[in-house]
Amino acid sequence: MIKEWQDMEHLIEGKRIVIERIRLADDDIAIEGNFSLPLLAHLMADDQIFVAAFIRCHGSIKQMEKYFGVSYPTIKNRLNRISAELPFVEIEPAPEAAKDKLAILDRISSGELSVDEAINELHKGE
Repeated sequence: MIKEWQDMEHLIEGKRIVIERIRLADDDIAIEGNFSLPLLAHLMADDQIFVAAFIRCHGSIKQMEKYFGVSYPTIKNRLNRISAELPFVEIEPAPEAAKDKLAILDRISSGELSVDEAINELHKGE
């Protein structure tokens, strides 16, 4: 019998779980071992739905406000709470040197700088 993930949440009550057996639904194959869940699967079902909706809205908080019928601060607070539960999404800002190089690349693609001029600017920064 297949159970919904939400039903499992009530059984485990937020405790850490390990998957020990996986069976392919259409084949007579089972794999046993210790498998951990992906980090997103550790979120409560309603938070998983919220993240999926955010992705479907292409990250638009304005669309999320309309979809859920709540205010901007409510969406931001929930995103902040969920992101705090997902440490792998920590993003460090690019170092200044990397930003400078990206700016030079942008200037090349816009035609503002030639490749030779860009090389000279890069050497000045060394």
